[in-house]
Amino acid sequence: MKARKLKPNIVLEKPWQNISVDFNMKLLVLRDHNLILVVCNRFLKMLHFIAMIEKITAEGLVSVTINTSRLQHGGGLRV
Repeated sequence: MKARKLKPNIVLEKPWQNISVDFNMKLLVLRDHNLILVVCNRFLKMLHFIAMIEKITAEGLVSVTINTSRLQHGGGLRV
């Protein structure tokens, strides 16, 4: 494999402009929730933990992620 030049990371200018999302699945059921969605703000290194059900659709996931971030912090997102 040929070596390539390194690409620098994106320089973020404001919070909640760029996020990462991960799941903790197969948890014990508590109040009909068995999944935790972890949303990480890459600028502030702030985490949000959102309890969900495993059967959520892609549209539902996007809606919950964006609405949670906008309600608490405002602004646009880049995922």
